[in-house]
Amino acid sequence: MKAALGENPKRVYGTDKKIPSTRMGTAAVFRKAFVDAQNYGKKWDEYKLKKKQAEEKDEFDKIPSEPDRELNKEMLLKVLNKEIPLNFHCHQANDIVTAIRLAEEFDINLMLVHATEGHKIADYIAKKGIPVSVGPSLVGFEKVELRNISFETPKILWKAGVKISIQSDSFTRLKHFQILPCMAIKEGLPVNEALKAITINAAEMIGVNDRVGTLEVGKDADIVIWTDHPLENFYAENKVTFIDGDIAYKKE
Repeated sequence: MKAALGENPKRVYGTDKKIPSTRMGTAAVFRKAFVDAQNYGKKWDEYKLKKKQAEEKDEFDKIPSEPDRELNKEMLLKVLNKEIPLNFHCHQANDIVTAIRLAEEFDINLMLVHATEGHKIADYIAKKGIPVSVGPSLVGFEKVELRNISFETPKILWKAGVKISIQSDSFTRLKHFQILPCMAIKEGLPVNEALKAITINAAEMIGVNDRVGTLEVGKDADIVIWTDHPLENFYAENKVTFIDGDIAYKKE
């Protein structure tokens, strides 16, 4: 599930003069939504228990009415029950801390998305064991949250012991994606760690590492063969691409 802290919700709701219009307000909205979902779950648990007890005693007239379904709360329950992770969009260090605090309070599986100022509190993130999908780093300073953007962030987080992946959001065209890990390498991230950040680490973070992320028997045969190491030689060319084991592209 995608959620957002920081300037985005402030701007969207604040412009319409609605709650939340501050960072504190955003945290309060999340907290209330999670508590409401917990209470909704308890209501359904009580209903199921009473129904089961009535059926076991053949007292069908005592089966309570089924609660009204609320789909938004059902989706939040999937997060609270750890059926799906929560991906928190946040840039500033204070928003990162808020995301972690909420995740700990409600025992949620969390992944930080962007973490533009993650380098400022890398040791804290590492101590909490939270994975980070870093980026997009190839943008300007469109928002105040991005004033400390740096391609050095992946290296600092990795060095602190944080599991990282590198992402483009919607800013970098996928065909130019190679630039992002190359820039992280330029700022000190080891080549192999950059490769892991766009393969197995990314796959593990979104829960598809049983299918992709490494070259192993039984996984999807999605393979690219290059003329040289694509992260060491920016001019390396894609020679052959396999999708599910079939040749999808071959350079003449």
